Amino acid sequence: QVQLVESGGGSVQAGGSLRLSCAASDYIYSSYCMGWFRQAPGKEREGLAAIYRGDGSTYYSDSVKGRFTISLDNAKNTLYLQMNSLKPEDTAMYYCASERSPCSSFSWARPWYAYWGQGTQVTVSS
Repeated sequence: QVQLVESGGGSVQAGGSLRLSCAASDYIYSSYCMGWFRQAPGKEREGLAAIYRGDGSTYYSDSVKGRFTISLDNAKNTLYLQMNSLKPEDTAMYYCASERSPCSSFSWARPWYAYWGQGTQVTVSS
């Protein structure tokens, strides 16, 4: 299985920024869809952003659009999530995920990805 390792989480005040990284054990081929999710205690996992390696298409949830940016560095086999203007409601465990198929405009935000990282905690204080 593909191994994914998140890093970059931590504590930050509202309005601050964090950059999350997701290192993949294998080369991210053109057929891969890569995504970022988050989950707060007692809530379902929420899709935040996704990127399709094949054509570079990106997808964002309404809750993070304009604040978060997903990107991919193929040379480093690393996925990134730049998070700006953080809010207390952004507090959650953040996960990266990978699927060996194209992203779907209808299902990218659903947890259908085959591979998941262990998560990195993000805490935003008022």
